[in-house]
Amino acid sequence: MIIQIIRLKTDLPEDKLLRRAKEREQQFKAIPGLMQKYYVKMGPAGQYGGIYVWDSPESLKSYRESELAASIPEAYDIIDAPDIEILDVLFQLR
Repeated sequence: MIIQIIRLKTDLPEDKLLRRAKEREQQFKAIPGLMQKYYVKMGPAGQYGGIYVWDSPESLKSYRESELAASIPEAYDIIDAPDIEILDVLFQLR
């Protein structure tokens, strides 16, 4: 299992950001290998993120090469490059 954490900054008001995320929800639900995605608010105003739980490195790689992944900066009016962190899960509690 792989966890991907994306941190981004946007000038979008939170309600508009959430509306855009909801509009794209079905596309993310259809991604093979994506076990869960959490939409989160981080740090100071305008900082948000996604926490993705993948079943394998191959699923993550396939997603990162997809049009959906490439569309994120435009969809959320991202300022600067997002910060992306990849974590290997050693074991899970539940």
